[in-house]
Amino acid sequence: MQRMIAGTGPRPLLDPRARKAISAACIGNMLEWYDFGVYAFLAGSISAAFFPSSDPTASLLATFAAYGVGFLARPLGGAVIGRLGDRRGRKVALVLTLLMMALGTIGLGLLPTYAQIGIAAPVLLVTLRILQGIAAGGEWGASTAFIIEWAPDGRRGLFGSFQQVSTASGILLGSGIAALLTSLLSPEAMLAWGWRIPFLLGASLLVVGILIRRSVDETPVFEAKVLDGKAAQAPPATESGPRLGLRAFGFTIFWTVSYYMLLSYMPTFTQKFGALTASQALWSNTIGLVAMVLTVPVFGHLSDRIGRKPLLIASAVAAIVLSYPLFRIVADGAGFLTVVAIQVVFGIIVALYSGPGPAAISEIFPSHLRSTWMSIGYTLAVAVFGGFAPFVATWLIAATGSALAPCVAYLIPMAAVTLAVLARMPETGRARLA
Repeated sequence: MQRMIAGTGPRPLLDPRARKAISAACIGNMLEWYDFGVYAFLAGSISAAFFPSSDPTASLLATFAAYGVGFLARPLGGAVIGRLGDRRGRKVALVLTLLMMALGTIGLGLLPTYAQIGIAAPVLLVTLRILQGIAAGGEWGASTAFIIEWAPDGRRGLFGSFQQVSTASGILLGSGIAALLTSLLSPEAMLAWGWRIPFLLGASLLVVGILIRRSVDETPVFEAKVLDGKAAQAPPATESGPRLGLRAFGFTIFWTVSYYMLLSYMPTFTQKFGALTASQALWSNTIGLVAMVLTVPVFGHLSDRIGRKPLLIASAVAAIVLSYPLFRIVADGAGFLTVVAIQVVFGIIVALYSGPGPAAISEIFPSHLRSTWMSIGYTLAVAVFGGFAPFVATWLIAATGSALAPCVAYLIPMAAVTLAVLARMPETGRARLA
């Protein structure tokens, strides 16, 4: 496949094998993240079905804790499946993650409620979320490495952004289906059986993803540098796998907090503090996700022209400057259209980071370390800071009595931490992939 330095000469074309491989990775990624993310949008129904309590806040906290457990399992998946991807190939890892996610999703869709089997219900729920978490942990690093290694130099930002487009599209699909169901079904029907539909639908779609992924080729970069025995010798101690993984960890902190605070948590926040109905909250969130999906490739392409760092830094700065006033407007009881506009702004802020993000984090690593240490660094940050963002936000509000606490005490400080990491990172947009 033709390769060239970014910014010099005509852009290399994407050959048919690469187009097929990237499409397969994105389709599977979308389906997997639909299955993993739909839980958050049905938190209200799930909390009533599996964590009955006279205190709605306690029940919601328990539901978000189970949501976060899935993220705690992601580093394990990142380490084990990431290592498999570095030793046996990205394709093997990608097929395995879809199989595991399918099992977890089928289980969630068929799981009896607390009223039917008692305490075993939440225990099984957490177990299935752990299985999904392991699959998601392996998926992110393997699919990102797979897409970036198929993309030609000079277009890694654009094609890497499709990883985030597919991830966001999966979450968008989950949000849209949840919004549709809450619009069509009564609250009683949603609680009784309606919440199961998105899980069972997702499990069936994953079978399609598995068949598609099995038909693609391994990446040329992996074949040339790892399978053919041409991998570079171990990097110097100053650039070891753990050190590079730590850099990826810091790089991801703001990315994951902004993603799960500004998108996954917002339906709960806008219902409780923005006076929106459940249906309005999900539709406004869906529109914000659409804005993100549409602008991610724009920013990914732009990063191939002007570099990764300007866009990454702009995203973190925008979150620091804008998040407090926008959260305050929502908390003061803004109407539906105002909340929609705010969520569009949040979607664009996340897109500024998510466009160049996959290429930038992949470019930190050489090929023989990429899947393992990128997965570990990324999934650890997501587990510690992102997966529990809804739980932390709910707890901060309960502890302080302020609806703005999640923004002031969590989102803004985490953006500042990642901003410091970005300041020390080299610009990699015009370098060849190691």
